[in-house]
Amino acid sequence: MPEAAYHSRPELSSTGARRLLDSPARFRYWEDHPQPHRAVFDLGSAAHTKILGVGANTVVYPAEHLTASGNVSTKKETVEWEKEQRAAGLIPITAHDARKVDAMAEAVLADRDARGVLETISGREVSIVTEVEGVPVRARFDIYGGTRAGDLKTTRDASPRGFNRSVGSFGYHIQQAFYDDAHRAETGQALESFKFIVVESAPPHLVGVYELDFMWTDLAAGQAQKARKLWRECTDSGVWPGYGAATLTAPTWAVYDADEEEIKT
Repeated sequence: MPEAAYHSRPELSSTGARRLLDSPARFRYWEDHPQPHRAVFDLGSAAHTKILGVGANTVVYPAEHLTASGNVSTKKETVEWEKEQRAAGLIPITAHDARKVDAMAEAVLADRDARGVLETISGREVSIVTEVEGVPVRARFDIYGGTRAGDLKTTRDASPRGFNRSVGSFGYHIQQAFYDDAHRAETGQALESFKFIVVESAPPHLVGVYELDFMWTDLAAGQAQKARKLWRECTDSGVWPGYGAATLTAPTWAVYDADEEEIKT
């Protein structure tokens, strides 16, 4: 399924599920107000295409559309050229970023564990559209082989500690659970494995290959189910609430900070 066709579909996606968990009101706003393209995502998209071999191809900005310092010009001619390239399904990037994408791809392919995943799981950008617990859902796997799957992430910090932090910050555990639920609904069985290939965007483009343990997956299963329940309740009622009223508990870091200040005094 073409990427644009996939993203235009109405079923609940893992990104939508995570926005719902933040607040149904935010989910509704994003659904009703599609956001314009953000160039910050171009590097990651280009790396995906280069590494996975599918997706939008890149085109390098000609010299006349760059400033003397090598940045992309903001002139009208440049903006129009960029729009034309995107309309043609291309990702405009600078020559500097093109070299960076090549280096990221080389780093991933040189990593034994990452290469093992890519060489043994052949499917790329595979979409599943199905129904889970009465809720229409969709999932698009970067890497999919029927019983095993994976996802490619570009990041500033691909270390175990760094990516573990990203899992919580960006809800990657919920994404995995959401995908596994869609796969199970469509095939009748759970995924045997789901691996994240993570490559740093800055030299030397270090690579990590990670699986999430039972603590992450147990937590995510309940969150994915909660998101689908919220979608159903809000869709049926037509009410998409914000944060609402609640009693806040001091987080652990605040307690630790207070204890340290007390010790100092």
